[in-house]
Amino acid sequence: MIEAINLKKYYKMGPVVVKALNGVNMRVENGEFVSIMGPSGSGKSTLLNLLGALDKPSSGTVFFDGIDLSRVDEAVLYRLRRKKVGFVFQSFNLIPTLSAIENVLIPLVPTGTPKMRGYRKAKELLETVGLEKRMLHKPSEMSGGEQQRVAMARALVNDPSIILADEPTGNVDSRTGKEIMSLLSDLNQRMGTTLIVVTHDPEIGKATQRTIQLKDGKIVD
Repeated sequence: MIEAINLKKYYKMGPVVVKALNGVNMRVENGEFVSIMGPSGSGKSTLLNLLGALDKPSSGTVFFDGIDLSRVDEAVLYRLRRKKVGFVFQSFNLIPTLSAIENVLIPLVPTGTPKMRGYRKAKELLETVGLEKRMLHKPSEMSGGEQQRVAMARALVNDPSIILADEPTGNVDSRTGKEIMSLLSDLNQRMGTTLIVVTHDPEIGKATQRTIQLKDGKIVD
């Protein structure tokens, strides 16, 4: 599904060059559930953004489903993100003025999906994540765990090949975090969706099939 080859990402902060990633090589197979772990500043989120084509590396290559991301233009990257990748972020990124089901429907707007078909799909996904009674509630009327479930349903609405989750349990309590990870694991097993989860929590890492450890921008054993 994804392969990174000698991936590097440098940021210039005044006279200082920060090496966020410094030569990462990794593969994630179709259907895998993988966690990326490491201390704060190790490059986890930077790596996830490069794998999901949200950012471009300073050097190195990412192959996504056989596509060399360095050799395609922004229009192709946009279509790839829209059709093949579902993103889940720590901060939820929900639109506060919209209901749960309206937030889930957002990724379908540019696809031209008929309104009723999209509504049925969003309703089914909210039922899947246990929010069948909260569909018309706005984010301010929901708990952190419920908001993250809405974000997960939104990530799934386009039937992505892969879900990239950046600290999906970071803004919820430990009990809710376990429920979120259990839900992700169920989606992986039942739907075969490839999952890459960034986390600093060893307990979350244990819930995945394989763990990639990052330190100072490099993969360590």
